[in-house]
Amino acid sequence: MFVYRIYYFEEEDKIRFIGLLAEKRKNPKRITKESIFNYVRAILGHEANEDKIYYFQVTLDERIGEILWPKLSTGTPGAV
Repeated sequence: MFVYRIYYFEEEDKIRFIGLLAEKRKNPKRITKESIFNYVRAILGHEANEDKIYYFQVTLDERIGEILWPKLSTGTPGAV
């Protein structure tokens, strides 16, 4: 299952983890940035500023209840 990890950058060095949003829609055309922001607005209300909301998609292994993190590149050729 895909989930979104959502963060809100309150200040330059203060980041708030908002939560996980499970992606249950089967039609990828219905998955929009606006639908994710609506979720954050429901939690934060009036203080939600779209310029301060960041999210990324990860996979949740439902069998063990853990997030499978993607391998991120360091930019070094040949690095894993």
